[in-house]
This record gives sequence, C-alpha cells and structure tokens, in this order.
Amino acid sequence: MRIVFGLVLLAGLALAGFAVYMAQNYIGAYENALKQERDRAIESVPTQKIFVATRAIEYGEQITPEDVKLAHWPKGTLPEDFFDEEKPIISEGEKARVALRRIELNEAFMGVKVSEPGGDAGLTSRLKRGQRAFAIKVDVASGVSGFLRPGDRVDVYWTGRVKVIDANVPDGDVTKLIETGVELIAIDQTSQVDVNNATIARTVTVAASPQQVAALAQAQSTGRLSLSLLGRQDDTVSGAVEVNQLSLLGITATEERAIPQAEQSCTIRTRKGGEVMEIAIPCTN
Repeated sequence: MRIVFGLVLLAGLALAGFAVYMAQNYIGAYENALKQERDRAIESVPTQKIFVATRAIEYGEQITPEDVKLAHWPKGTLPEDFFDEEKPIISEGEKARVALRRIELNEAFMGVKVSEPGGDAGLTSRLKRGQRAFAIKVDVASGVSGFLRPGDRVDVYWTGRVKVIDANVPDGDVTKLIETGVELIAIDQTSQVDVNNATIARTVTVAASPQQVAALAQAQSTGRLSLSLLGRQDDTVSGAVEVNQLSLLGITATEERAIPQAEQSCTIRTRKGGEVMEIAIPCTN
C-alpha cells in the first residue's frame, strides 16, 4: 500500500513540474510575441523621443532631473514647443524651471507649461518655507521715490505717537526701526524683476515670517511705515534704532529735583492776662 502511495505521489509531482514547465514556456512565448508586436508597431509608426514627466508635478514646483525622462512619441501627434535631446528641458549650468501648470504622469513637457530657466510661477514660488506674503502701503516718500524692485531688501521704520503713563518718559512722536533686511517680492501687481523704469507704487509685498507679519500689521494700523533701501551687497545688520523729538533736537530731559520741605512745628496760643503765649505741641498731621 505504501509503495502504491509513493508511486502516486511521484507521478503527481512529475505532472506538477511538467505543468509549471509548460506554463513558463507559454508565458515566455507570449512575452516575446508581445515585444515583437510592440517593436513592429514602433517601426510602422514613426516616433521621436521627447521628454515626459515621471510623476505628477504641481503648479509652482521646480523640475528636477529625476522628474523627466525620454519616451517615444508618435511624430504625427507631437505637441507644440516640446523638449527633446536637441532642446533639453534641463541643461547643465542652467537654473531650474518651474511648472506653470499641473503636469500629469507621462505627460509631455511643453514651453507653455514650464517657465524659463530660473523663472518662477508667481509669489507662491518665491516664498520660502515658513514665509508669508504681506502688503505694505507706500507713497512717493515712503517708497523710496519708486526705485524699489522685486528682490530688493529694505529696512522698515515705524513713526507714530507713543502715549505713556510714566511722567519721566517724554510723550510724543517717535520713529523706530522695527524690521531689517525684509525682502520685496512684488511691487503693486507685478513680480517681474527686469523692470527698468521707476514706478510710483501704492503697495509693496514683502516675504516675512508670521511673527513679522503680525508686527507689520500692528505697526501699519497704528502709525506710518517708511522703507529704506539696502545695498545689493550690504550684509550688515542694523541694531536698535529709535529717535524721538527730544533726541532729534539734542534736548536732554532734566530730572525733577525734590524740594526739601521745611520742618513743621505746631503750637497753641494761650492768653494769660494781657500776655499771649505760644506753647509747642506735637504735630498730629
């Protein structure tokens, strides 16, 4: 009985191995036939290698070498202004491009969907991690006569009236440096940096942290803001700057001196006959 069981088991294993061998041969033949069919399709339809996306790229994202690959594309349906080996989307020594629209996986890159090398997709692509955009109202005087450009850095001064309770602190207008080295990312409604003509702006947009935004909003609502343009190569850091009317005119606040009070003496008058006498008594008040 055991011999019969063993023979049946060996026969089953042999049949199973033969079935696996046949399946492998069938799958291999199918893959070879599919590859040959694809090769014939490529040969029958003229194609050209162009750059396509290897992942979905969102608006404003930088395009890196890992995001692009060459793929065959039918010549009859080539998109306009595509990128290929003669016109690569990423060239050595050039700055990265950014997506001006959403680009899907395996979608061809086109000139209308990406910026020029080193370009941007608006304010959102210029804000660094943790930064916010904030608009400041300016005029001819506070806006440096229209010579501000996106990419410049400015110091922000606040001028307003300070009301204090301490009588020793002078009350009046004061000008104070509240933010230094703030970057401008837009002038009015433009973020283009290649503007050569001076423009009298009504607002400038700065990139700042949430804490700086809160300080600028409070300062703008309680006083007047003025901007001071920094040099392109200036890497100095301004310290605390504050000027009031007294320091502007060089007037030193005098300390009030306490006037010593005369020692008090208390007396009572009594009449004794025709004589009036004064008798000293302790003061009760």
